[in-house]
Amino acid sequence: MQFLSAQHIDAVLDWDGVLRALNTAHLGPRPEGNSFFLGNADYGMLSRGVILPGSGAGLKIASIYPANSCANPPRPVEDAAFVVIDEETKSISAILEGPAITRWKTAADSALAATKLSREDSKVLLVLGAGPVARALVDAYLHIRPSIQEVLLWNRTASKLTTTCAALQAQGVNASVVNNLNFAIAKADIITSATSSNTPLIGSEFVRSGTHVDLVGGYRLDMQEAESTLLARVRIFVDDRSTSATSGDIQIPLREGLINENRIEGDLYDLCQNNYLSRKEADITVYKNSGGAHLDLVVSQYVIKKLLENKQLRM
Repeated sequence: MQFLSAQHIDAVLDWDGVLRALNTAHLGPRPEGNSFFLGNADYGMLSRGVILPGSGAGLKIASIYPANSCANPPRPVEDAAFVVIDEETKSISAILEGPAITRWKTAADSALAATKLSREDSKVLLVLGAGPVARALVDAYLHIRPSIQEVLLWNRTASKLTTTCAALQAQGVNASVVNNLNFAIAKADIITSATSSNTPLIGSEFVRSGTHVDLVGGYRLDMQEAESTLLARVRIFVDDRSTSATSGDIQIPLREGLINENRIEGDLYDLCQNNYLSRKEADITVYKNSGGAHLDLVVSQYVIKKLLENKQLRM
C-alpha cells in the first residue's frame, strides 16, 4: 500500500490529462456508488464509496470544519483521504491525499461539462468563493476557454481574494475583485460558484441569456447557491443523478414545485456521449457539480498510472 501526497499528485497532473481521463471514463459503464453525511453546518463527516466496473473501487473519507477558515493562521476547511482498491486483487493499493485530488477532480468535472455547455466565445468569467477549489476552477476555465478576457472574483470577505487576484495578475490574467455581485453576474458569460452558502447568491433576474452557470459548493440539502427561480427557466444538467439528490440546489426547487425530475436533461455521461441537444446561443445552462467517488477514483488511478510511467512509484 502506498501513500501519495499532494506533491506526488500535483507533480504529474495537468488539465489536458485529467480532462482526457474523465472524458474516457464517461464513455464507459456507469458506477455503482453510495454516500453518507453526518453532522451539520458547523462540522460534518462525508464518505463516498464507488465500484467502477473494470476500474476497481474506491472510498473517500472527509472531515469538514468550516471554522478552520477563521483560525489564525487559517487551516484547511476539509481534510480528506481517498482509498483506491485494486480491480483484480480487491486489496487497498494506495491512499491519496484527499484535498489535492478534490481540487483537480472538482474543477475538471465542471470544466469538462463546460466544454459542452458554455459558449466557445465566452469572454467574462465570474468566480464565487475564495477556497482552493475556487482557484482551481479559475485555472480550469482559463484552460478550456482561451477566449476569456476578464476574470471577476467575488467572496463575502473580499480580503481573502487578495493573494489569488495578485497571483493571477502576475500571470497576465485580467483579474479583479468585485464588490457588486449582481453587477458582476449580469456581466458574466460563465459563472462558477464554489461557496458553502445556504442562502442563494446568484439572483435569477441578473443572469442574462447565453450564460453558463456552474454550481459547485453545495453538498448538503440545506445549501443553495442559486435562486430556485433561476432553475425554473434554464436548461439543467448534473454530473451524477444520485449525488445531485443530496444537493439543495436541485432538491429545494424540486420541493418548491418550480422544477420536476424531467427538467434534468442529462448528466456528465450524457454530455460526454453526446446524448443531449446541443445548446443554442441564447440558452442559459446550469450544471450542478455534486462530485462523486467515481471522479476521485478516475483521477487517483490516473495519478498512479503517471507515477508508474515515470518510474516514481512501484506497486
